[in-house]
This record gives sequence, structure tokens and C-alpha cells, in this order.
Amino acid sequence: MERLQTTTSIEELHVWIHELRDTLGVAHVVYHTANIKGEQVGAFTYGLDWVRHYIERDYQAIDPVLLGAVRRFHPIDWKTLDWSSPHARQMLREAQAAGLGNQGWSIPLWGPSGEFAIFTVNHRADDADWAAYTRENAKELLVIAHLVHRQAKRILSNEVEPAAADLSPREREVLSRLGAGESRARVADALKISENTLRAYVDSARHKLGATNVTHAVALATQRGMIVPSGALPKY
Repeated sequence: MERLQTTTSIEELHVWIHELRDTLGVAHVVYHTANIKGEQVGAFTYGLDWVRHYIERDYQAIDPVLLGAVRRFHPIDWKTLDWSSPHARQMLREAQAAGLGNQGWSIPLWGPSGEFAIFTVNHRADDADWAAYTRENAKELLVIAHLVHRQAKRILSNEVEPAAADLSPREREVLSRLGAGESRARVADALKISENTLRAYVDSARHKLGATNVTHAVALATQRGMIVPSGALPKY
């Protein structure tokens, strides 16, 4: 949780959510919030293709998870929701085809200023294993959800220091290894992280550097003396 408290932008929160997903041992973790003005922000491990598809199909209007969350204050097991409508069943089929699991546990989060957020863990498991997982981790997930929501509110209200232009040690190492010609799979294996988490580090570094792609990010980081792709890797 200490790493969460040091995040100073939604991009850094997005990276941390990927790390959390790996720590929790689930397929996906999602945090999404909307304030009273309708402004929305998310940090998630879902694939971007699925997120775009969800928005384009306007699935938020029929999503049983979202519709159920806005009416409740306690955690929701997706199995208890109404998936009987053809549109909801179609959305679920498409979601699973896009890599989402068949199980989910969502925590509605309400704020005093009218803001609403939802924190979700998603996984592929049978009912018995999922019931055991949520039972064993319910308290921890509730704490994490509220800590993430609090940090996101601090970031959005500019109550944290602006992110430094420099890269984090892990972002430097990722770019150094990629710049040295290592494959993404090899880098992820060396750092003992998933390729999705690796992608999150790359995206965060690109955002900080203002780079259009990985090659551009490596070039900019090298020019600024942040990395030495062909030399020794930074230690931390």
C-alpha cells in the first residue's frame, strides 16, 4: 500500500492497479469513478479493445454490475445480479471472449460530494473456488478499495505533488532492457511481472516522456541521460 500513496497521477495509479492485479492473483482489477459533473476516470487491467467496445456499444446503460452497484452500498458478487436480459447475456459473452473472467466481485464507493466509484476484481474460477477466495479476502479487498478511492480523489483534486518528469527505477529498467533489444516476454520474465504489467510500465514511461511509441521513449530517455540501453542496468 505504500506504493499506492506515492502515486501522483492517474497514469501511475493505472500502473499500480496492474501490480495489484498480480499481487491478488486475479485476472483483472478495475477502479472507475464519476463525479457529480459526470466526469469519469478509470484505472484498469482490461484490454483497451474491450474498453472501447464497451463504450461504443453503450453497455454502461445495461450492465448489470453497474446498475446493481448504483443501488447498493455493500459488495456485490456478480452471480447475484440479474443477467436474464438478452443484451446482458450478449455483453457477458463478449466480455469473456475479450479475456474477462466469469466471476466478479464489485464494491460500490460513495462520496459526500456526490461522487460514485466502483472497485472490481474479476477472475475465471468455478463457484466454489470463487466463494472461498472472496470469503478469505473480503476484508482486505474492502480496505484496498477505499484506499484506492481516497488516493484517486487526492490525485483528481490536485492534493498530491505533481508527478516528476523523471522515470521511476522500474520504468528505467524496462526501457533499458527493451532498448537493449530484449523481447517483452524476456523482460517480463526477468522482472517477474506479467506482460500486461510490463505494458503498463511502458505506457506510463511514454506518457511522462511525451513519446509516441516505445522506440521514441527509449530514444528520449537515452538523450536525457535517464537510461543506457547498451550498458549496465540501473539498480534499485
